[in-house]
Amino acid sequence: MSLWIVIGIVVLIVLWLIVIYNGLVGGRNQAQTAWSQIDVQLKRRHDLIPNLVQVVKDAMGYEQETLTKVIQARNAAAAASGPAQAGPAEAALSQATRGLLGLVESYPQLKANENVKQLQEELASTENKIAFSRQFYNDSVNSYNNRRQSFPAVLAAASLGFGPIDLFTMPETEREVPKVALR
Repeated sequence: MSLWIVIGIVVLIVLWLIVIYNGLVGGRNQAQTAWSQIDVQLKRRHDLIPNLVQVVKDAMGYEQETLTKVIQARNAAAAASGPAQAGPAEAALSQATRGLLGLVESYPQLKANENVKQLQEELASTENKIAFSRQFYNDSVNSYNNRRQSFPAVLAAASLGFGPIDLFTMPETEREVPKVALR
């Protein structure tokens, strides 16, 4: 009789570990998929920016400093991997891109250029997709980390190899309210 009780307890523990493990795997996979979606949108952004820079460069031969900053920021962002590196690199790219778009607004011939308009619209659309993807990623990571740290999973998560996943955070420079000059 006591043998059956021991076997029953072992079976319950194994079933409990299977349920915990499967839940953690599902959460981790969802977070990894969400990061992949961010990566897709960032790649799209990285591909659009050189096109925008080239159109602007073709329309004007000066303001090279702004164009150089954008390309350097784009290259740094493209080389970043994972949320910890990508956050600051993408913030620097956003800052440089804002400078480029501000430059476009300063020159009527660029503002009227259809290629520039189209690229600006695509970039704005991509920025919106990136924002949505970041939110989904952070929601997925938060769900996974909560599951990992909740009882009873916390008892087995570390020993099963499930560590925390970092959120995609925004650097302080991105938190500043942009200044809009209407005149």
